[in-house]
Amino acid sequence: MARPPETITLPARGWRIGRRKALIAAAILWAGFALMTWLVIAGRTGRFDHSGLLYWRTGVGLVPKGPRFLLESVRDLTSLGGALLRNLVAIGAMAALLFLRLRREAVLLALTVAGAWIVEVLLKGLVGRPRPVIVPHLTDAAGMSFPSGHAFNSAVVYIAIALAFATLSARQSVRLTIIGIAVALSLAIAWTRVWLGVHFPSDVTAGWLGGAGWAFLAAALLQRPAAAAAESDTAQKLDPTVH
Repeated sequence: MARPPETITLPARGWRIGRRKALIAAAILWAGFALMTWLVIAGRTGRFDHSGLLYWRTGVGLVPKGPRFLLESVRDLTSLGGALLRNLVAIGAMAALLFLRLRREAVLLALTVAGAWIVEVLLKGLVGRPRPVIVPHLTDAAGMSFPSGHAFNSAVVYIAIALAFATLSARQSVRLTIIGIAVALSLAIAWTRVWLGVHFPSDVTAGWLGGAGWAFLAAALLQRPAAAAAESDTAQKLDPTVH
């Protein structure tokens, strides 16, 4: 006996962040980034950076505090902000959004992540700060230290993904939970870079502020281009003669 085909009901959009709110959040975060950048250039973060790096270390060899398995756990967590896993998560999120027929959100996420790469490259060359040598590095790291690429890009990717999937709920408590988890995860990834000794605390502070600021700025400025691109793609699929 043949089974009747299953019907899948796709969720409808219930919300999207207001342009004004996103711009306000971006302005506050980027102001924090600008302040931290000025403090670093002016050489006023020495005590903060030195104490932050040494806080997690103990003994003659300045080894991390805590049980041995903690080191592997921190390395696993920091890998979520690395280029490979971070981009795989972003691609998976885009695919899921497309399957849910949320093309605007998928395009917006793609534009946000691509734009973040350009912004981060420009910011890296702004200060040209070398990596800390106060404590031994517990993971491989290359390139300039300010701002932290892990902190910047993890804030961009995970907060942008949260903003995209938050559109599926009309309940504010659900949306805030999704965005809050993304913020907490990206902050944890930023913290691992200091714990592993490859970034100053000011590097990750500025990186996270800049990345979160870009995620909200892109949500404000790229919504319309993303919607236009999504509508154009839909129109072409319905009518191949549309150009």
